[in-house]
Amino acid sequence: MNIDELHSKYKKTLKSEKRKVVSFQILIFVLFFAIWQLASELKWVDPLIFSYPTKVFNLLITNIQDGSLFPHLWTTVFETILGFLIGTILGTILAAILWWSPFLSKVFGPYLVVLNAMPKVALGPILIVALGPNMTSIVAMGVLVTVIITTLVIYSSFKEVDPNYLKVLQTFGASKYECFKEAILPSSFPTIISTLKVNVGLSWVGVIVGEYLVSKQGLGYLIIYGFQVFNFTLVLMSLVCIAIFATIMYKLVEILEQNLIKH
Repeated sequence: MNIDELHSKYKKTLKSEKRKVVSFQILIFVLFFAIWQLASELKWVDPLIFSYPTKVFNLLITNIQDGSLFPHLWTTVFETILGFLIGTILGTILAAILWWSPFLSKVFGPYLVVLNAMPKVALGPILIVALGPNMTSIVAMGVLVTVIITTLVIYSSFKEVDPNYLKVLQTFGASKYECFKEAILPSSFPTIISTLKVNVGLSWVGVIVGEYLVSKQGLGYLIIYGFQVFNFTLVLMSLVCIAIFATIMYKLVEILEQNLIKH
């Protein structure tokens, strides 16, 4: 068997494995909603609290058709993307500054660890008082949840780059900036992508919590409103929307990862 045949066989194996993974994912998805529907109909769970999948999706279709969902959806998606981008970019810049200056990393390192350990949700009321009950405080909540962990993880990745790479570049007269550009940053791309994947979930958490506290529009507002009027179908519909758009964001990060790997 020559190289081409081995490569072709390997590609077929990968495709077969991918089909199996997708098939099992679809099966789990269908089984989850089927069991949920059955459990509600047979009163294994309280249908008042857990509703029915059919009822949730009917409400979703109704809200899409009358257009009432879109203002809430676009508000939350915009806030989440903004918090996600600002938190990730700011965290990466801070990590680069700490790598550039060992003195600053020694000074601020313990504070970052303490801030990371603090429950960010508890700082929500302080942000609201400081920034006002508006979109700014909600986005700030999303940034706060993501920026510290981004800084710590990416800074650790910068420090763990093989020092031999730097020695080779320095031998050829590379400056510190060139070392960062040619060795440190490219070597840390896998970690940065992993951090992006984590930040997708964290940014949604931060924004939804912020909307719980101050928003008059958004999926977080719909969840709180649903609890207040005891409409758990509305709550579950909002959670389904969050799951769908969080998955879309995650898939976009995966596409970015594949493009970076190709280059």
